[in-house]
Amino acid sequence: MTRLHNLGFPRIGARRELKQAVEAYWAGTLQQSELEHVGRSLRERHWALQAEAGVSPLPVGDFAWYDQILEFSCLLGVVPARFGHGDDQPVDLDTLFRMARGRAPTGTPAAACEMTKWFDTNYHYLVPELAANQSFRIARESLFEQVEEAKALGHDPKPVIPGPLTYLYLSKGDAFEGATDTAKLALLERLLPVYRDILRRFADQGVTWVQIDEPILALDLPDDWQRAYLRVYDSLAGAADLKLLVATYFEGLRDNLFTALQLPVAGLHLDRVRGDDDLQQVLPRLGDKVLSLGVINGRNIWRADLDALLETLAPLRDQLDDRLWLAPSCSLLHVPVDLEQEDKLDDELKGWLSFAKQKLQELAVLRGALDGDDSVRPALEAQRAAVAARATSPRIHNPAVADRLAGADRLSRDRLSPFAERIGKQQAALKLPAYPTTTIGSFPQTPEIRAARRDWKAGKLGDADYHERMKQEITRVIRYQEQVDLDVLVHGEPERNDMVEYFGELLEGFAFTRFGWVQSYGSRCVKPPVIFGDVSRPHPMTVEWLRFAQSLTDKPVKGMLTGPVTILQWSFVRDDQPRQATCRQIALALRDEVQDLEKAGIAVIQIDEPAFREGLPLRQDDWRAYLDWAVDCFRLATVGVADETQIHTHMCYSEFNDIIEAIAAMDADVITIETSRSNMELLEAFQNFEYPNDIGPGVYDIHSPNEPAVDWMVDLMHKAADRLPKERLWVNPDCGLKTRKWEETEGALANMVRAAKQLRAG
Repeated sequence: MTRLHNLGFPRIGARRELKQAVEAYWAGTLQQSELEHVGRSLRERHWALQAEAGVSPLPVGDFAWYDQILEFSCLLGVVPARFGHGDDQPVDLDTLFRMARGRAPTGTPAAACEMTKWFDTNYHYLVPELAANQSFRIARESLFEQVEEAKALGHDPKPVIPGPLTYLYLSKGDAFEGATDTAKLALLERLLPVYRDILRRFADQGVTWVQIDEPILALDLPDDWQRAYLRVYDSLAGAADLKLLVATYFEGLRDNLFTALQLPVAGLHLDRVRGDDDLQQVLPRLGDKVLSLGVINGRNIWRADLDALLETLAPLRDQLDDRLWLAPSCSLLHVPVDLEQEDKLDDELKGWLSFAKQKLQELAVLRGALDGDDSVRPALEAQRAAVAARATSPRIHNPAVADRLAGADRLSRDRLSPFAERIGKQQAALKLPAYPTTTIGSFPQTPEIRAARRDWKAGKLGDADYHERMKQEITRVIRYQEQVDLDVLVHGEPERNDMVEYFGELLEGFAFTRFGWVQSYGSRCVKPPVIFGDVSRPHPMTVEWLRFAQSLTDKPVKGMLTGPVTILQWSFVRDDQPRQATCRQIALALRDEVQDLEKAGIAVIQIDEPAFREGLPLRQDDWRAYLDWAVDCFRLATVGVADETQIHTHMCYSEFNDIIEAIAAMDADVITIETSRSNMELLEAFQNFEYPNDIGPGVYDIHSPNEPAVDWMVDLMHKAADRLPKERLWVNPDCGLKTRKWEETEGALANMVRAAKQLRAG
């Protein structure tokens, strides 16, 4: 039989059980033993679900309390010195949490490790932080304990670990600032012996297969990194009596394909959803390796066309026999757990979708059809009917949207005047001081706010009462900002559940799940909308809330919108038309909202694009096409306003250095960015490129509950002023405050304003 396996399963649980348990542990209402019980229960449930679908061996090591890369850093003993961890001590759970978020139930708070996007996804990983004299050792036992858990339950475990080259490539450290990549590669001599020890430990536990993830093989690798692969895997291949499966994903291997095929390993996984490497070049060079093909999309939720897959896979099955393995394209971390519990979607739309559990079922049907199992015929017919029904549904296309999109090329993408002229008009209108202060948009969402929104959606709270409660919260937020003396205010977004979901609920062409949660970082989960059809805006979405907020104060209040690229990236997007076409539909809807906000007297409008970098293709040859349409969509949404209207955008947890020209081409009057966790490192991009507009480098990390000191923020702004003209600098947090508590927010913002006033005083 063709073998099914899986690269990873969502760890959060179908009802976000892991999130709830972890946050209860942080709050002191759950004991560590109780937290660990939740983890064991989730692993047991997820392994059983995968085994039921016929997956074997089962992934072990895809579970993480916060992030899988952070887990592996702790296994390797890679703990920065500021966390006060002894070199000979095991790394405990609270140390892991302090690295992730700056504090834990025990231990001294410290600055959290840097967090950034996992390749081109909306998942965030904790960046390994290496010292020049970094040592490595097995310092945490949890992965080996999980292997024993799986075995005790009767499963065949397949440990999943990041590859040594991927781990080093994604790492950072002060010792490597400005150094060549070869400096990091030199650490292989210390790292590889520990990898060999890890593999021997697995072999001693009776493991047969180990999955080693090397997604950097999908990147444009420097020559010395590409050459290092053979040396590294020669070292690992004979370390223990087990089989290694090297897994790549998110793109084809292209120029790295032959390197991967030469590795002395037992198997190679290729992403066949995002990658298009020529399998006719692969097969003659495969030798006796297993070829694992990721044929079911691990990043989107549409049912697969199994007939098309069968046509491709049948000849490969004949050639490879049991050396053909089938899998999702990547870890299923990026999709929700189980479609069966959805009771909010209509039957037609639900029939088009597939979550993690259903994707494994699709694989099982695909295998059965390949292997000639007649029992899967009814399921195959049902899949065929669902795919056909979606393709012909009248719900997908809107002729009015198509007509407007066809005419979009006639709309200007340029502001009336260049920035140098606009900014003078804006300063005259807004009358802001030097180092103006603002926030990114959201304020803490209290349990009372969430309860009111939940009751309103459930019909337990009437429209008038709901709107009154939201207005009370907006008034509270405005009054607090006036009290603390912020310069540009926000309304706090109490009416919004999520920065994408909120807008999707007010746009045509979107659908919403009840339990379609995916992990963004740590305990932060998001519920991406489903874009199934053409997008349009039937009514204004934010105007009345902002009009009310502005009526409460003489200070400017920012209109807050999520940008077209971010709405696209943070949704499950239809796959029956180019992504740029869907993005332009969203941009046109937002263009209407921007102009309506301006008419309502809102003089500052922020259109957030934190996912702008996330959408960038992994290969540089593909960048220009993406950047052209992404910039075009932002400008399409934003340029139809007067010079006096100040357009802001916000980006976070991304690297900007290599796309800084495209960011400048967006022509936002002010860009706010995350720089606090990286100690203003991101501003190097703005130093090497003469960025023409205003910049607000985030001066404190909102993902940590630690209160930032005034001196710390002043020092960060001095670093910014060393790189950029101080008259173009703003002072702001690095992201929205939605996930923070009021008691944390009040102290942090008060200190931030003090820092700005100290900067103004010189």
